[in-house]
Amino acid sequence: MINMVEKVKKTAKKVRRKKQSKACDTSVLSWFNKNTLHHSQFEDIDRLIELKKQQNLKISVGIPTLNEEENVGHVISTIKEALYNKKHFVDEIAIIDSSSTDNTVAVAEKAGAKIIESKRHLREFGAFYGKGENLWKSLHVLRGDIICWVDADITNIHPKFIYGLAGPLLEQKKLGYARGFYRRAIKFKGKTISYGGGRTTEIGVRPFMNLYYPELTGFIQPLCGQAAGRRKLLEKIPFFVGYGVEIGHLIDISRKFGLDSMAQIDLGEVEHTNRETSALGRQAFSIMQVFAKRLSEREKVEFLNKFCSVFRFPEIREEEGKPSEYFLNEKEIIERERPPIKTLPDYEAKKRMDKDALSKIADFIRDSKRRHRFPEEKWQNKK
Repeated sequence: MINMVEKVKKTAKKVRRKKQSKACDTSVLSWFNKNTLHHSQFEDIDRLIELKKQQNLKISVGIPTLNEEENVGHVISTIKEALYNKKHFVDEIAIIDSSSTDNTVAVAEKAGAKIIESKRHLREFGAFYGKGENLWKSLHVLRGDIICWVDADITNIHPKFIYGLAGPLLEQKKLGYARGFYRRAIKFKGKTISYGGGRTTEIGVRPFMNLYYPELTGFIQPLCGQAAGRRKLLEKIPFFVGYGVEIGHLIDISRKFGLDSMAQIDLGEVEHTNRETSALGRQAFSIMQVFAKRLSEREKVEFLNKFCSVFRFPEIREEEGKPSEYFLNEKEIIERERPPIKTLPDYEAKKRMDKDALSKIADFIRDSKRRHRFPEEKWQNKK
């Protein structure tokens, strides 16, 4: 009798798990169908500008950089000409630089971008090198209510990278975050043959998401660097300082705000620099640290958070006429985590100061326009 009861309990557990799995699959499929959008849906810039005015929002573009002198000027000038000069859709364009040793800063400044040197901001919290560090600090300096981040190495940059990401946030108030996806411009017999995510995504990240984060499996390119978010959402989530920032965002936003607060946008075809295979190991190592950290918090399993932070990788050096040399290199990689920027006292103080300064500037402009329109009033006041 006891054995029969135990069998019934086990069977019930299996049924519940199957139901939960099906429910999860259904919700992901529903999200995928509703929240997978195309950039062409948002190409009417005038309509987006009107929505932006109605909602009294400002849009900032942040470009994280490290030695990107060859292409960063092209990225900035393309966005500025189309979405700042011709159409005033974007209010601010800036690079967030990780102490580049080439002419990145000079090129960006000449192209008309604001320069944010990452290490000079929030010094009391230290400085780390990494894309995530730059994105976190960009929230402290940029003024926009919507922040768009694009990479500096996209050679076929197009305004759609900005309006395609910001457009959904203007049209749908329930959305707080938009992540891009694209087709890589790898040609074979006249056709683009590379779809979906990159090597790190397909070999490492996607299997892990299917195992532990099935709710995120609808993202076509979870590591895509092109994204936009509302400040009100971004300031409430932590940022990993390195390669783990993108996957960290998806996990934390889904957990805190729900899957339906996010969308993914087809940005078409992208031409950009591909990393060497050796660099992908370090990228994957950082991302696995994020997975382990978040799983340890969720499952309350301490051993997941106790991992080795030293990444070892073999290297073979070959010179003509000499025997091959073999080395085992190692590099410490720690995916540090920045707290939600809203928790910093300096951030709230800066927001208040910026608001006061902007209102004073607005008052000055209004007074200047009034004096220009009514010069006789100015003359009477002097008299």
